[in-house]
Amino acid sequence: MATNSVNINPASTRERLIAAMVDALRTKGFHGVGLTELLLAAQAPKGVLYHHFPGGKSELAVAAIDAVVSDITTGLGKLLQRHADPASALEAWMAFAQNKLAGSGFEQGCPLAAIALESTPEDGAIRAALANGFAAIRATLLQTLHSAGIEADRARNLSALIVSAYEGALVQARVAGSVEAMSDTAAALLDLVRMTLPKKTSLTVNPESL
Repeated sequence: MATNSVNINPASTRERLIAAMVDALRTKGFHGVGLTELLLAAQAPKGVLYHHFPGGKSELAVAAIDAVVSDITTGLGKLLQRHADPASALEAWMAFAQNKLAGSGFEQGCPLAAIALESTPEDGAIRAALANGFAAIRATLLQTLHSAGIEADRARNLSALIVSAYEGALVQARVAGSVEAMSDTAAALLDLVRMTLPKKTSLTVNPESL
């Protein structure tokens, strides 16, 4: 999904470690990066990882997932404040994701999708964080669509479809080196949202009543 740069305070070793893990998940995946590489990227001394994350690399990954989800939901919320029409906000949100992927040379994918595909049944904490994170994104979309007048069950279904379809399109776009799958998926989803939104009715005044 679309993410801005995670809001990290460079003075905080803990936040630098989280930022390093987020960047690693975007490009190399959870198993593709080692602890030494993470520490080097975070400019953190050896051994400090376990001070902040006693559970090691897996606990750091959970913190990175939480940071990404917070960034996604916060970014979407800001767009919704700027756009009265939820479809326009979603359009801007999806366009940002396409531009970010293309701007990275199709190297930086969605960190949530990357670690989700790598996780195994043994990665219980990671899978729980991912499940909660995707649920939070769906809930943000659900609330947005429902507030715009879409019936709750339909808003819930639309929210699930948006997340599922767009994550899949992002994966396809990354491996193809083209945003075509993303732009086509975005267009279809936005059409569906606009068709589902209640039609605005205008108040007709009978001149004889004046």
